[in-house]
Amino acid sequence: MASNGVLFIVSTPIGNLEDITLRAIRILNESSLIAAEDTRHTKKLLMHYKITTPTISYFEHNRFTRIPQILKHLNSGKNVAVVTDAGTPGISDPGYRVVQAAHLNKINVIGIPGPSSVISALSIAGLPTDHFYFEGFLPRKKGRLTTMKFLATLDATIVIFESPLRLIKTLKDVQQHFGNRVISVCREMTKIHEEVFRGSVWKTLNYFQDKPSIKGEIVILIAKDGYQ
Repeated sequence: MASNGVLFIVSTPIGNLEDITLRAIRILNESSLIAAEDTRHTKKLLMHYKITTPTISYFEHNRFTRIPQILKHLNSGKNVAVVTDAGTPGISDPGYRVVQAAHLNKINVIGIPGPSSVISALSIAGLPTDHFYFEGFLPRKKGRLTTMKFLATLDATIVIFESPLRLIKTLKDVQQHFGNRVISVCREMTKIHEEVFRGSVWKTLNYFQDKPSIKGEIVILIAKDGYQ
């Protein structure tokens, strides 16, 4: 009877395709299946490195059918690599669900570390990193006020994901609940138009309100109260 395969959680670039480890390339090549958040997006990476491993989609809304398929593949002794659109799977995406299922089924899970927008943003923001709290995406409506009030009480750098369409609204909410703290907005990290804007909430809000269009994934970092 064949032993189970291994579930590899593979970190991929958050922008620049060169930001991938040699080990990640090898694992993607050697796995018999790649479960990708968006196969069209992942195809660009695979084509760049001439990786021909078959792919299937795995995201929040198809997890109930995909996880059993992935487990069946693993139980047959074949290795599966899980990737997200950018960065490390399982961070603000459903990757953790297949990891949980693998553990419950006594299947070995191995992480292939690499890019993470959270760590990348913390490293270039110029804010304290001894303590930080990762919130991810804020609730859009229900629970948003409660969440903001809670985050404002934390003695740590707060890390938030945001989209360009909601950046101004979120900056206004930060100003209302956190006051005029020092913040850093990192966007388009590792890409051609990478930008890091650091300043008070008021200056940051004015800066981005004057920009005609904002593109790219955004990470907002909020310093703890009293930090200058």
